[in-house]
Amino acid sequence: MKISIIGTGYVGLPTGVGFAELGHQVVCIDKDIKKVAALRAGRSTLFEKDLDKLLSQNIQAGRIHFTDSICEGIKEAEVIIIAVGTPPHPVTKEADMKYIYAAVSEMANCLDHYAVVAVKSTVPVGTGENVEGIIKDVNPTLDCDVVSMPEFLREGFAVSDFFNPDRVVIGTDSERARAILSDLYKGFPEKTKILLVKRRSAEMIKYASNAFLAMKIHYINEMANLCEKVGADIGELAVGMGTDTRIGNKFLNPGPGYGGSCFPKDTLAMAYMGRMNGVELSLIENTIQKNDERKIEMAKRILKVIQEIPNAKIAVLGLAFKGGTDDCRESPAMEIIAELLRNKTTITAYDPKALENAKILLENKISYADDAYEAVKDADVVAILTEWDDFKSLDLTRIASLMRTKNIVDCRNLWDKKQAESLGFTYQGIGK
Repeated sequence: MKISIIGTGYVGLPTGVGFAELGHQVVCIDKDIKKVAALRAGRSTLFEKDLDKLLSQNIQAGRIHFTDSICEGIKEAEVIIIAVGTPPHPVTKEADMKYIYAAVSEMANCLDHYAVVAVKSTVPVGTGENVEGIIKDVNPTLDCDVVSMPEFLREGFAVSDFFNPDRVVIGTDSERARAILSDLYKGFPEKTKILLVKRRSAEMIKYASNAFLAMKIHYINEMANLCEKVGADIGELAVGMGTDTRIGNKFLNPGPGYGGSCFPKDTLAMAYMGRMNGVELSLIENTIQKNDERKIEMAKRILKVIQEIPNAKIAVLGLAFKGGTDDCRESPAMEIIAELLRNKTTITAYDPKALENAKILLENKISYADDAYEAVKDADVVAILTEWDDFKSLDLTRIASLMRTKNIVDCRNLWDKKQAESLGFTYQGIGK
C-alpha cells in the first residue's frame, strides 16, 4: 500500500518507518528542510530504540522516502496520515490546530484522487468535521474519507509499541475507509484489537486515555506523600495495588510528576473541552494543578538538603521527561531546575540522551557533564530526576568518593537506601 505521512516527529517518523518495515511504500513529509536532508541520509532526528537501524535498512530497501513538499509526497497515496503537532494554545491552553489545518488545506489543494485521510495527531472532538469542511472549501469535488486514527505510542518505546499495539482505533462510518485501514493492519499480530468506532468516539478515546493515566500518576504521588507520613513503603503499596487486575501495575511509580509532549497538553486540552461544554472535569483539573505543584515540591526537597551549606553545588542526573527518550518538552527535570535556579543555585547536569535538547532550553544557565561521575564531582547533593536504567548501575562507592557532601534526593527511587546509607549518604527517596 502507498502511504504518505505528514509530520516526522515522535509519532510520524516511527509510524512511517514501521509501515515501511511491514513492506508498504511510505513517503514522509516535513516542512523542515534540514530535517528532511538528515532523514534522507539515514540519520534519525530523534532518539527511539531501534529506530536508526530500521530507518537505514528501509531507505536501502527503497521502501521509505522523505520530502518537504506535500504535493510531491501525496502523489498516488492510498492513505494520508496527518501526524503534525497540536501544542497548547499560549492563552487558552486548548489544542492549537493551526498546523493541522494548514497541512490539510495544502494537501486538499494538491490531492487529485480518492484517499483515506487519517488524523493521527491528538485533536479535540469534532476535528474530523472541521477537516472535512476545509477539504470541501479548498477542493469541492475531491472524493476522500476523513477518519480519526489516534496514536498510542509511548516515547522511548514507540517502535515496539507500533509493532505490538494494545489496540488500533479507527473512527469512521465509511465502510470503504474501514476496509482499507483494516487491510493496512493485516500484517500486525493476530492478538491486535482493531476497534471500529465513531469518529468522535475515536477522538475522545485518546484524550480520555491520557487523562486517566495522568490521574493515576497523580494518585500514586499522593499515596507516596502519605506513605512518608505514616511509615509505609510506596514500593510495597504499589505492588499490592498493581496485582489487582482491576487496577494494573503500570503508572504506579511515584516521582516528580508527569511531563512530556502528551500528558500536560492533553489534560489541559481536555479540561478546556469540559469547560466549553459545561461539564465539570474536577479530577482532571485537580490533577493539572497538583502536578504543577509537585515539581515545586521536589525542588524544595533538594533545596532543604543544602540550605545550611554555603555555595552549595547540585548534581542533576536526568533531563529528559522520562527514561528512553531525548525529549525535554514539559520535563519535570526542566521545571525543577528552573525553580532551583530561581534560588540562585549552582547546577551541573548529565543525561545519557537529552543533553543537546536540554541545552536548547537551558542554554548556559547550568553546566553540563559528559557522564554521571563528572556531574557529581564536588557536589553537595545529587538529585535523580529521570529514571534511566544507566543510573541504576552507577558505582555508589565511586560517587561517594567524588562528592563534597554526601546527600541524595532520589526522585525516581532508583538507588538502594540501605546501600547508600552504609556509604555515609543521607538518602531521601519518594514514599519511603
